[in-house]
Amino acid sequence: MPRPPPLAVYIHWPFCRSKCPYCDFNSHVRERIDARAWTTALVADLDRQAELVPDREVVSIFFGGGTPSLMPPDTAAALIERVKRHWRTAHELEITLEANPNSAEAQRFAGFAAAGINRLSLGIQALRPDALKFLGRAHDRDEALAAIRLSRQLFTRTSFDLIYARPQQTLDAWSDELDEALALAGEHLSLYQLTIEPGTAFHTRAKNGELRPLDDETAAAMFEVTQERLAASGRPAYEISNHARPGGECRHNLAYWRYEDYLGVGPGAHGRITRGGVRYATRQRRLPEAWLRKPEFEEMTPIGRESAIEEMVMMGLRLTEGVSRARLEALANCDIKALFGISLARLIGGGFIALDNERFRATEAGRQRLNAVLGALFG
Repeated sequence: MPRPPPLAVYIHWPFCRSKCPYCDFNSHVRERIDARAWTTALVADLDRQAELVPDREVVSIFFGGGTPSLMPPDTAAALIERVKRHWRTAHELEITLEANPNSAEAQRFAGFAAAGINRLSLGIQALRPDALKFLGRAHDRDEALAAIRLSRQLFTRTSFDLIYARPQQTLDAWSDELDEALALAGEHLSLYQLTIEPGTAFHTRAKNGELRPLDDETAAAMFEVTQERLAASGRPAYEISNHARPGGECRHNLAYWRYEDYLGVGPGAHGRITRGGVRYATRQRRLPEAWLRKPEFEEMTPIGRESAIEEMVMMGLRLTEGVSRARLEALANCDIKALFGISLARLIGGGFIALDNERFRATEAGRQRLNAVLGALFG
């Protein structure tokens, strides 16, 4: 009998102290939060979903948001305990918490470590005071540096995020900031180009002419410098925006990009689960209050062949390793060259896709232009 596929668990805490102007995540600002009610509801949701995918091995738990470092550490402990009650867990179970670095939340870090969190992901976003202000962050530079130091004392594994390609940012300024980040970093860094997403305050400002995004040429140069510097530091890109020393990759996010099964617990959370040989997409109610009244799926839909192929390729080509050719061809029930035809040949010829007997992957040039590559494959 084949071994059941591994399982990752995502738990969404939807609340933030304030809404950042670039953020389009399912995050909400509330004056008061009933932590006990939320703990009860999240545990109940986990219990319900455990019935759908029994007899699995959980390889990672990820507390995302929102700002999960605002939740009581006891809530995290209760959910971790519940996961371990329902499933076997991997020997080196990765348990990640996203956290903000302001001093009030940093005071909770020791409590989260005691609760079982072993990987902290800090939303630093910038190391320059003017950039922190522009990005609407609630912490200052000193708090960011203190949180990085504290996280490395308390947690086995750490990471922090930065956002670059900000309006009017120069290549030299980003290079200097990157040098400082590398001096501070541990095994992992997440480095994202700023994108102006619909529905955000930045999008409104851009439409009104109050914000002008950085030009594409400078942004591309920053991407190339980022790849070079991180590789030289021993933390090569394993995904478009994520860099790690070998073995330091975020195992939870690899589950997404490798198109493995994961549960989405909490408001607005999405999941992908396999039952009886059928893969399902799950989605929960987005608004916290609506979800708390009725914490159940808004949607659980079988994923058809074409959609599954598109999802596997869209996620997998973000990875430096790409997609398993055998796995993709088994899903498509045909050879990959027949699947994509002349589009694939053109992308290989242009140096954007590499294909061998084992892997189907985007080259560095292809990952830099991934939206265009995907458009050519599926357009």
